[in-house]
Amino acid sequence: MRVRTTTAAACCVLLAAGALAGCNRDSGGGTGDKKVGIDLPRSDSDFWNSYQRYIQKGTKAGEVSALPLTNSQNDIGKLVANVTAFMDRGAKAVIMAPQDTGAVASTLETLHDRKIPVVSVDTRPDKGDVYMVVRADNKAYGEKACKFLGEQLKGKGKVAEFQGDLSSINGRDRSQAFKACMAKDFPGIQVFELATDWKGDVASAKLQSTLAAHPDLNGIYMQAGGVFLQPTLALLEQKHLLKPPGTSGHLTIVSNDGIPEELDAIKAGKIDATVSQPADLYAKYALYYAKAALDGKTFTEGPTDHGSTIVKIPGGYEDQLPAPLVTKANADDPALWANQLQKKG
Repeated sequence: MRVRTTTAAACCVLLAAGALAGCNRDSGGGTGDKKVGIDLPRSDSDFWNSYQRYIQKGTKAGEVSALPLTNSQNDIGKLVANVTAFMDRGAKAVIMAPQDTGAVASTLETLHDRKIPVVSVDTRPDKGDVYMVVRADNKAYGEKACKFLGEQLKGKGKVAEFQGDLSSINGRDRSQAFKACMAKDFPGIQVFELATDWKGDVASAKLQSTLAAHPDLNGIYMQAGGVFLQPTLALLEQKHLLKPPGTSGHLTIVSNDGIPEELDAIKAGKIDATVSQPADLYAKYALYYAKAALDGKTFTEGPTDHGSTIVKIPGGYEDQLPAPLVTKANADDPALWANQLQKKG
C-alpha cells in the first residue's frame, strides 16, 4: 500500500529517510473507542446481502468499533436520516454505499464540515469530499461484457442490455462503456438498452416485450446478477429459451456481480459468464480505510499491496479493486469470493 501519514513525529523523521510506508504499516490501532457508522445500501440483492455478511464478520472481529448497522433500502432520504443519527451518536467515520450518487452531495458536505471522513463503497459520489472510494473499475465491467458477447456472437446479432439506474455512476459507467465498446468493436450487433432502475421485475417485463418484438434475440447483458438473475432465468425457462451453450437457439448471457447463484448458473449452462464484483474485498477494505481514516493516515496514487490501484478523483481517492471475468473454465476457482462464501442453509 502506498501510504502517506503525518500523525506521528517519528514518521515525519522517517519520511526523510524514505521509510514512511513502514512507519504506517507498523503503527497501532489508534482508533480507541472511536465509533464508525455503517449504512448498508439495500437488502433486495444477493450481492449486497453477501456484502452485509462480510461487514458483520469484520465488525464482530473488532476491525472497527461500529455503531449498530443501518440499511437505507435504496432510499436517499433514509440514508440522510441514518447518517444524521450516526453523527448524533458520535460517529467519527462513516461507511456508506449511496445508490443515488448525485443526491448525496449535501450529506457529504455536512460530514466534511464536521470533519467526519467518509468511505464510499461501490459507488463514487458525483460531488463532495470522500476519504476513499472502495470500488472496482465499472467501465471495465461494461467492456468485458461487451467483448465476451461480441466474440461469442462473432460480431453479429441482437443483444438486450439491462441497464442499472443511470442516476448511479455504476449504471452510467457500465452502460457507457458497453455502448462505446459495441459501437467500436462490434457494429454488427444491435443493442436494445433497457432501463431498469436495478429492479428485477422491470427487467423481466422489458425482456418479455423485447422477445415479443425480436424473437431472434441472441444475447443478454445483465448489469447486476444479484437483482436480475432469478427473474430472467424464470422468464426464459417459462418460454423454453434456456438452451445449453453450443446448441441452436442458445441465448448468450453475461452478468455482473459474481454471486454464488451466478456461478451455479454458469456451471449448469444457464448463463455463460459474469464479472465477479468482490463483495468480500469491498467489506474488507471499507473497514480498512475507515480505520485508516481514524488513525490519520493518508494515501497517494499508485498500485497497492493487494492487487489494486489507487487513483485520484475529485474530492478524494478511489481504490479500484480487481474484478475478473468468470466463465465455465474458471467458475470453480477457489480464489473467487463466491466459492469461499458460506451459504445460509
